[in-house]
Amino acid sequence: MSDAPIQADDRGHNQGHDLGVRRFGRINWLGLWTLAEREVRRFMNVWSQTLLAPLINAGLFLMIFVIAVGPGRGPVMGVPFVEFIAPGILTMTVIQNAFANTSSSLAGAKVQGHIVDTLMPPLNAAELVAGYLAGAVARGLMVAIVIAVGAWLFLGVGIVHPLWVITFTVLGSVFMGGLGLIAAIYANKFDQLAAISSFIVTPLSFLSGTFYSIEAMPPLLQTLSHANPFFYIIDGVRFGMLGVSDSPPLRGLIFVTLAAGLVVGLCWYWFRTGYRLKP
Repeated sequence: MSDAPIQADDRGHNQGHDLGVRRFGRINWLGLWTLAEREVRRFMNVWSQTLLAPLINAGLFLMIFVIAVGPGRGPVMGVPFVEFIAPGILTMTVIQNAFANTSSSLAGAKVQGHIVDTLMPPLNAAELVAGYLAGAVARGLMVAIVIAVGAWLFLGVGIVHPLWVITFTVLGSVFMGGLGLIAAIYANKFDQLAAISSFIVTPLSFLSGTFYSIEAMPPLLQTLSHANPFFYIIDGVRFGMLGVSDSPPLRGLIFVTLAAGLVVGLCWYWFRTGYRLKP
């Protein structure tokens, strides 16, 4: 075997290989798959908390509203009240679980001191964000399926436009998964993360047409709701399940897509710069 030194040309190539390209390609598919699989396995190991508990909570919400409101409550937007709130409860549960999946995973790694195990592998910022968001989307879709099956079995609520339901569920999970990453990066302890969830995520999800049409709100609150991505996510899923909505679904699709893009872009930038992640 020759001991001659390896020659590199004046364009920065070494034996014909571009030094700027990683040896496993421009995208580390194996690393990305491994991170996504870890995130899925993490919540599947406690499926009773991550999948069964949301179904029970959604059922309790529906039962409480049926008992409290009673059969005398008139239809909302032309559909029975219980059927009207079913998509809202489903979507609220989905987005809260997507947020919890990424925020708890990343915050736990930071607080427990093993974030280096995620940052050191040969994964760039985009791959790290995609891996975490894959777990959030998987959890969101599984929760949506579980609750949708329950709503169909016990309430007879079907799905009028399946593609719209899937689209808004995925986009909502991406948006909320990205918000979970932002919250986890910013927070340095679980108390701060809990505060973000309690004072920002939960109020916005409850005040976004989950249990009512925003047409019943005062004009100022209606205007504010139309600037809230949570409203469009819930409204889009309701349109997909029932065929009725407070706003045109295409407008909601554009709004949520832009919001998700901005959130994911900020996540990528913070991972790329190591903001509040690296010492």
